[in-house]
Amino acid sequence: MSKIKDLPVEERPREKLLEYGADGLSDAELLAIILGTGIKEKSALDLADEILTKFGGFKGISDRDFDDFKEINGLSDAKLASISAMLEISSRIVREVLKEYHII
Repeated sequence: MSKIKDLPVEERPREKLLEYGADGLSDAELLAIILGTGIKEKSALDLADEILTKFGGFKGISDRDFDDFKEINGLSDAKLASISAMLEISSRIVREVLKEYHII
């Protein structure tokens, strides 16, 4: 495990986002930014990668209950709340777009 702060500046998720935009980041890098921090044993990037691998990506994450996440070491209630908020914001954006195009 490497700490994000030990990565070269140009490889750190937040710095990459600010330099290149969100579309230049991997799913794990985006989720790491949402998580904010890791734990002693795992960086936020390692934790994000573990979550995405375990659940098969963002869609898989959105289909899960909070209890499913408790199996992953390092996911505090605060991190789960951040993930849940991110997913709800995404859902609301999709609903707004669907309404705008009169699909729903």
